[in-house]
Order: sequence, then structure tokens, then C-alpha cells
Amino acid sequence: MAPRLQLEKAAWRWAETVRPEEVSQEHIETAYRIWLEPCIRGVCRRNCKGNPNCLVGIGEHIWLGEIDENSFHNIDDPNCERRKKNSFVGLTNLGATCYVNTFLQVWFLNLELRQALYLCPSTCTDYMMGDGIQEEKDYEPQTICEHLQYLFALLQNSNRRYIDPSGFVKALGLDTGQQQDAQEFSKLFMSLLEDTLSKQKNPDVRNIVQQQFCGEYAYVTVCNQCGRESKLLSKFYELELNIQGHKQLTDCISEFLKEEKLEGDNRYFCENCQSKQNATRKIRLLSLPCTLNLQLMRFVFDRQTGHKKKLNTYIGFSEILDMEPYVEHKAEPSKSQTRKPKCGKGTHCSRNAYMLVYRLQTQERPSTAVQVPAFLQELVDRDNSKFEEWCVEMAEMRKQSVDKGKAKHEEVKELYQRLPAGAEPYEFVSLEWLQKWLDESTPTKPIDNHACLCSHDKLHPDKISIMKRISEYAADIFYSRYGGGPRLTVKALCKECVVERCRVLRLKNQLNEDYKTVNNLLKATVKSSDGFWVGKSSLRSWRQLALEQLDEQDGDADQSNGKMNGNTLNKDESKEERKEDEEELNFNEDILCPHGELCISENERRLVSKEAWSKLQQYFPKAPEFPSSRECCSQCKILEREGEENEALHKMIANEQKTSLPNLFQDKNRPCLSNWPEETDVLYIVSQFFVEEWRKFVRKPTRCSPVSSVGNSALLCPHGGLMFTFASMTKEDSKLIALIWPSEWQMIQKLFVVDHVIKITRTEGGDASPSETQYISEPKLCPECREGLLCQQQRDLREYTQATIYVHKVVDNKKSNGGTKRQKISHQNYIAYQKQVIRRSMRHRKVRGEKALLVSANQTLKELKIQIMHAFSVAPFDQNLSIDGKILSDDCATLGTLGVIPESVILLKADEPIADYAAMDDVMQVCMPEEGFKGTGLLGH
Repeated sequence: MAPRLQLEKAAWRWAETVRPEEVSQEHIETAYRIWLEPCIRGVCRRNCKGNPNCLVGIGEHIWLGEIDENSFHNIDDPNCERRKKNSFVGLTNLGATCYVNTFLQVWFLNLELRQALYLCPSTCTDYMMGDGIQEEKDYEPQTICEHLQYLFALLQNSNRRYIDPSGFVKALGLDTGQQQDAQEFSKLFMSLLEDTLSKQKNPDVRNIVQQQFCGEYAYVTVCNQCGRESKLLSKFYELELNIQGHKQLTDCISEFLKEEKLEGDNRYFCENCQSKQNATRKIRLLSLPCTLNLQLMRFVFDRQTGHKKKLNTYIGFSEILDMEPYVEHKAEPSKSQTRKPKCGKGTHCSRNAYMLVYRLQTQERPSTAVQVPAFLQELVDRDNSKFEEWCVEMAEMRKQSVDKGKAKHEEVKELYQRLPAGAEPYEFVSLEWLQKWLDESTPTKPIDNHACLCSHDKLHPDKISIMKRISEYAADIFYSRYGGGPRLTVKALCKECVVERCRVLRLKNQLNEDYKTVNNLLKATVKSSDGFWVGKSSLRSWRQLALEQLDEQDGDADQSNGKMNGNTLNKDESKEERKEDEEELNFNEDILCPHGELCISENERRLVSKEAWSKLQQYFPKAPEFPSSRECCSQCKILEREGEENEALHKMIANEQKTSLPNLFQDKNRPCLSNWPEETDVLYIVSQFFVEEWRKFVRKPTRCSPVSSVGNSALLCPHGGLMFTFASMTKEDSKLIALIWPSEWQMIQKLFVVDHVIKITRTEGGDASPSETQYISEPKLCPECREGLLCQQQRDLREYTQATIYVHKVVDNKKSNGGTKRQKISHQNYIAYQKQVIRRSMRHRKVRGEKALLVSANQTLKELKIQIMHAFSVAPFDQNLSIDGKILSDDCATLGTLGVIPESVILLKADEPIADYAAMDDVMQVCMPEEGFKGTGLLGH
């Protein structure tokens, strides 16, 4: 037996021999487990929840002994945020902006660029006031140059360990949560900066981008026939190097400069030969910039995901790169670039580097350190002052937390030793509150013992497992410091609850004996004039009902009449729940009729002796009592006779109607509008619902009510017009109507009350087209209401959630000729295939090559394509989708607006895979245009 159950049994063992009226104070304290010994630290490792005297393992271990001051707060030392001497300042990563931070640091370390930016005129005159900065106004740079000026000044002279570049990122309109292509960012920003500086008057500022980053190379083509050499000069700001298949940076450079043969269909037109000739083409470096940017192309296109993927190839590179063998000088031979380049000491290997920056060693550095302009330095000084104030504030908060923690430490050490009550006066406090008092992470709230009260507003015996008995001394201090209540002293032990529990336990022990006694009494024969009626169902389950009823009485007080930590329980709701349970557990109510009297069915009850009834009545004193002499309910007898008469009447009516309308009942020889019968020119219409309900009644007249009227108003609009066209009644609306022969209609009018007559008349055409047959409805169609009905039906179809659609993959057996191009299916081919597809009914049956998907009307086509990708392993950009001959191409449109309704069948045609990997770049450009920096300030200039 579990320890908690053992404690429960031990606390109430005395109730087996003590009558409720004999319960004493000693018995009450035993029930509240005050007799249990307190636990000892070191012996008891965790809290004994069943023992109110156990005060071990409630969170005290973190306070006992010496405590490190740092545990009293969660505030880091502000000096950790201070820049160390002779170190650089970092930049905060705003999410996915590490590529921005990298380039900012690279550009900052370019002293010539930094000096040129400092020389740019600033437009912050509005911010300046007199000889200084406006104290109450924060500086907000207005241009990209001003943002760089301010960032560079902070990186140079800030006291902070790192600074926030969010102003610069926001000015460019970049999404901080989206990882972007670093190379693309570098190109676009350099272009933007160059364009911005081109308006400056100072040539040192205006030309700084070209001076520092711009080099020149030539595309050189040599004719193999005549040897003529043609050059196309071009400037560059970085060299894009392919890293696939390479391990060293020098190999990547060599591939970039290697010769390409132009042969076959790719031959070169030589102006000297005036014909296409075989030739060679290569890139020849003419001059290198002061700062050489080498972009390592780490991203390639992944067909499976439709996005670029990163290559984690290791690339080795040296700290010093000898580019002389690669540069074409006028005095040197052109084949000098084939020599293996020399590398200096110090090499590195990286699988993450995507850009290498080399600086020309022969370039003269600025003779003096770059000085921050006065107005920028004043802004930096102001930011440093704010930082120092923040450091002081954080230090003070740390000190306050430490002081508060020390005081709490002393309080716990003092009070925890005085918590055990022993033989002195005691009180009960919630275990949850004690644990929160010992929890350093949360402030201590007032004591709340309401959740532990019984219906008599005292401590409930069953709640003792979540309470702790503490000394009155400790309780006085707790309530004086933290407040709350109610205080639960020895007077809070509830005698009423203990007495009631004692009574229930005694009845539970007696129940087993009484069960055997009643079973023996039920075996004896009972005279018809000397017994009581008991429901058979109640007799079968009376022991279980009695036990559940006793448990319910015992557990009534488990329903808290208060609250703990703000969680209030509704008394009215608890009473209502108990009332419903009581109604389910009531004994002998299974033989009550609706009028509260003895039911007329003798099959549901049994006669028991007076002795058996007396035993049962001890457990169910409120059960309805029916002596054997009690008559059955007179009202039920009358209703029974009326019911028998009604059943006979219903059978007669059903038989008469079935005989009068045999074909309608058996659904035989029914007329059809699409194949109008020759023997009549008039057909009548009733709702299909009427026919189905009438057939139910005729089949089972004793279980269903008779159908007395034909409700054709359901087929008409509020204006009295017909809601269906002749064409729709031959197709989709045919399920809503039933066609009636004229002879049947005459019988229907005799047997039922008809609210509206609806008929279709066939007539020959007029003078204009005498051979054309016309069909006229009475009443006539209401066009406005018909259109409104169709619109509502379409709206309902396009406002669905979690509906099923079907995707059918079209298999094209024809192989592509070249195997290197995508085989796009044309619009005409789709329409031709769609015409071959049989229109599905609403109860769709899947066919081979088809899969069911759960979709909603408000999800986009792009989201559907992702579902299809998981179902068919076809990438979104390889999917060609159509429905009813209409190509689905707008990825941003919702399925509802595209006309995709529940049970729709969508055709999927997958593009052929690309065999030629060299065509990958074209696919990236054509099939999967990425958003990139679209909509940012980088493209706005």
C-alpha cells in the first residue's frame, strides 16, 4: 500500500469502533494527523505530503548555509558591457543581420573610407543649438552617409562593448528576420554609396569608392585562325569565385581566369576573318583595387526545395595573397598567370567564409589616426554619458537585490528553525504558500488558506495533505509581515466533517454485510399483498449506487468554497454539478412514470419483502416508496389505451395511402423531365423531402407520425415564384424534387393538404418555331431569387474549412528529345485532358494516381503547392496545376478565389527534371525569382 494511503487508513482506523456521537477532540486531532512525528533533515530527502509536520524539502535548501551574493539577483555586472582597453567595439545581431554587421566592420577598418565619410557635410544643423547638442532631443541621421558617420564614430570612440545598428538597418528597409545574400548586399550597398557620394564636391570624397574598391579586367577573345585579339574592358568591385570542387583559394582564382574554348555552335565571329572561327576566351586582370573583395560563391540552387542552399566546402587561404602572377603587366608575358602562386606564412581553412578582403600592402596608410569630427564626437560623448548613467543604475539595482536577498536569507534562517510546532500552540498554513515564500524568483504574496476550507469554513480533513502545521510564533511573524488569512488555529479543526466521515465509514463497513443480507432476502417468495415494488435496474446496482452515494457525501467538502492565488471556484456551478449527479444516482426512480407515479410496465419492477425494503431504505431514505397495494398511474393507463388506438389508426391510414399510391411508395414507373413521357403533357412537382417522410411513415406507421400535408412552399421564393429552372431540375436540382403523374396528383389532393400547386406543362412551339417543344412552369421562375440562391451556394462552397479535394497527377509517357530542357505542358493540352475527365459526383471516389488533401478556402495556392510537394515529391516550381481547364498560377491567391471547392479535382503536371546541371543558373533566373532586397532602400536609389 502506498505511504499516503497508509496514512489515510491510520488516521481513520478509530472510526471502525467509534459511533459518530462518541467522537472526541483526540479523535479529531488523530484525523488531522497531528500525531505524526516531524521529519529530520538529512534523513527525509523529499517532502512527505501526507505528513503536516514534515517541513523538509519545501525549498529551504537554497537558504541554509552560506550563499553567493550573485544568487540574489539576475542582473549581470554592467562592467561586462564596457569596452575593454585597446579592443574593438562589436555590433548587435538584430536577428539575421550578421551579414550587415560583417560588412560594417570591414568598411570601418578601411581608414581611407572612414576618413572620406567623416569629411561628408552633415545635415544635422537642426539638431545643433548654439555651440552644443540639444539635450532633450535624440539624434536621428537623415541619410545613409550620416548613418555610417555616426556608426563609425561609435565604433571608434564608444565606451560600450557593442553598439546597436538598428537605425542603419531600418533606414535601408531590411527585414531583420530574413537571411539575405551577403554578396548581393555588398554589391547593392556599394552601388548606393557610390551614387550618393558622386554628388559631393570634394574629389577625395566623391571618388573614394572607386579609389578603394574598383579594379579593371578585360574579356580577351583570340581567334585560332588569324590570331586576332579583341578586348572588352570592364570595371569590377569584387571577384566572384566558384568554390565547388576546390580546396584552395588559389585554385578558385585560377579557374576564374582560365581559358574557355569557343567551338562548334558556340564559335566566335571574327571580324578579321569575317566568319565564325574557333577561338579562346579568358579574363585578364589589368589592375587591382586597394581593397580586393573576393566573393566565395557558397550558395547554389536546390531543386528539391526551390531555394538556394549553402555549400559547406572547406577553403584554404593565406593571410598574404600574392596576386602578381595573375595581373597582366605590359612588360610581362601573358602566360605568367599559369605559375603557381606563392603564399606567405599563416594559412587558414574555413567552411563558412563567404568573403575574403585583402588590402594592398604597398598602399600608404594615413599618416595620422583618423579623427572623429567635433559634432560626431559630441554625440559619442553624450551616448557614453548615457551608458555611464545606465551602469550606475544597474549597479544600484544589483546592490538593492543583494541587500534584499541578504535580508530574506536572514529571515529564512531565523524562521525556518522556529517553524516546527512541537507541543506549543500551532497553526496550519498552505504548503503552496510556504514554497513560494522560499522561492527566491517570485515576490511573496499574502497567505491564502481559502482553498483548504470545508463547507463549515474550517480546515477540511482531506486538505491536510496540502497543509503544514507550524508554530504560532512563526505564524504571527508571517501574518504581520505578509498578511492574508484566514488563520487556522486548533479551533479550525472541523468536528462536523470528522463526525460525518465517521458515519460514512461505518456505513461503508456495514454495506458488505447488508448486501449479503438483502441478497438472501430476495431469494424468498413474497406475497403479493405484503411487499414493495423496486426497479429491477435499481436492484442490480444498489450496492454500487450506495457506495457512490456515500463517497459523494464524504467528498462534498472537497469542493472548495474559496480561492487560492486568485483561482476562484464558483459555488453555484459546483452545486449544479452535484445536483445533476444526484439525479443520476437516485434509487428506485427507474419505475417512476412521467407523472411521478408507479409505472404501468411490470417488466421493469420486482416485488421485495418488507425486511429487504427496510435495509435498502437505510441507504436510500429519500427513494420513492411503492407498496404492493399501490395502483399504477391512471393517466398512463389512459394514454396507453389512446396509444393503442392511435397505432391502429396509423396502420389503417398507412395501408390506405400505400394502396392509393403504390408506384410512388415503391419508386417504380417514375416520370423523368429529361425524357418526357409521351402519354401526358402535364407533370406535377412535390418536394423530395415530403416523399421520403411519407415513405418512412408508411413503412413504420407505429413509430412515425402521419404526414398530413404537402409543403411545396419550400420550393418557392418569398414572392411565390419557382426557385428552379427546367434545366436545373433535370440535373443538379433533380434530387430536391419528385415528379408526380396527373392520376397520382388527384389522389394526393384527396389524401393530403396541399399548400401550393406546382406543375410543368409541355406545349408545342408558336408561329416562330412550330416544331420546337416548350416547357412552362406554374408558378413561373423568379429570376432574382434564383440568382441569389446560386450566389449563396457559391459563397458557401468558397467559405469552407478543412474540406477534401483531390489532386490527380498526369503522367506524360512521351520522353523529351534533348533531355536538357523543361517540358512545359501547354494550356491547350490541359484543356484537352480536362475534357476527357468525367465529372465527379459529390461522393468522390479516388482513382489511381490521385491523392486526397485537406484544405481551407482561405489558404493560398503557394501553401497548397507545399502540400502537393509532400504528397507527390514534386517541387513547387515544377508543378503545373489546373482545374476545369483553368491554369492555376497566382501563388498569392486563395483557393476560394481560384474556384477550388470541396471535392474538386485538380490536375498536376510535373515538369521534367533538368539533366544538364550547367543550366542551373538559367533555372534560378527564370523559374524561381527570389524576393531578395526587393522593396528595400538598396534598390530605391
